[in-house]
Amino acid sequence: MSPECFGNITEVLSKVFYKEDTVPGTPQTVSATPKLADVAQLARVSSATASRVLTGSARVRPQTRLKVEEAMASLGYVRNRAPRGSAQAKRAGSIALVVCEENVKIFADPFFARVLWSISKALATADLQPVLLAVHSPKSCRTGSRYLRSGHVDGAIIVSLHGRLPLDLESLGIPVVLIGRPLQGSDEFSYVDADNAGGAQHAVRYLLGTGRSLVATIAGPPDMAPGADRLAGYRAAMTSAGLDDRGLIVYGDFTPASGEHAMYRLLDRRPNVEAVFTASDLMAAGVIRALRWRGRRVPQDVAVVGFGDELLAQHTDPTLTTMRQPIDAMGAQAAAELLACISMPTKDPCQVVLDTKLVLRDSA
Repeated sequence: MSPECFGNITEVLSKVFYKEDTVPGTPQTVSATPKLADVAQLARVSSATASRVLTGSARVRPQTRLKVEEAMASLGYVRNRAPRGSAQAKRAGSIALVVCEENVKIFADPFFARVLWSISKALATADLQPVLLAVHSPKSCRTGSRYLRSGHVDGAIIVSLHGRLPLDLESLGIPVVLIGRPLQGSDEFSYVDADNAGGAQHAVRYLLGTGRSLVATIAGPPDMAPGADRLAGYRAAMTSAGLDDRGLIVYGDFTPASGEHAMYRLLDRRPNVEAVFTASDLMAAGVIRALRWRGRRVPQDVAVVGFGDELLAQHTDPTLTTMRQPIDAMGAQAAAELLACISMPTKDPCQVVLDTKLVLRDSA
């Protein structure tokens, strides 16, 4: 599927069917014959979780199981063994691609273009239409959640989830797969991720192996797993080498400007820094720019390693040594997992972590 496909997949979120969110603890209006979706809504869990309780799956937390069982008793729910194929007739034929970033970042960061393209390509083989949603604030989370609960889509793939966003995945009532490990409840949801911690550790060990000991990092946002895990990998490599990382950690937000400003702060604090592991290629481009402005040569004075291996890495000056994450495979795997969850609602969550690879170029 070509990138042009996104021209007709964005839907207007303001035209939703509910004016207010459900308030926890208030009575719910249900049909005369309660359905599993009613149970899930009352228990504030996903329909898949409610279904796993019904089938006796072991992959449900005891407190969650109790909430679902209490909801079943309260509603008088009786399992409905519907004729085979009836669920297929009720499907919407669309899948939501939910990106938890502002619109400007979605279209400026090449990671999102690649991952959305790979997901759309996989969905096209199943004749499913992708619908792109951007949620980046409490208000947009409420609007997006109402849309997702309203029957417009059969499932959702969540990309770039931040811990600060009030997005209650269990209450959506549809199958959900994440690209990127959630910071909390990682065993409760299916997700596909790169080995962020292992890749970062590999990158820092490579820099240390070149004879540099004062290795700093420009870390990503701490409220999302890639930022936290890549920082953890950096710290693990420094600790195993017996090195102190105090004063060597600065944060950015995965954009070039944040990488550039973080590097200026780092140079002011530790002017003798010898190498920098940067948690994204875009931030690494900003780091190289800052070093050039401060008269530092790359890699002679300061070596730089990024993370991602996006197209940009081949066009920086010097070209960027980086950790390659399998973005296309992540998108395709997430789509395959979501399709499996849709066809088998009682399927247990599946967590997939894909390997990363060091790609050597001229910056380190």
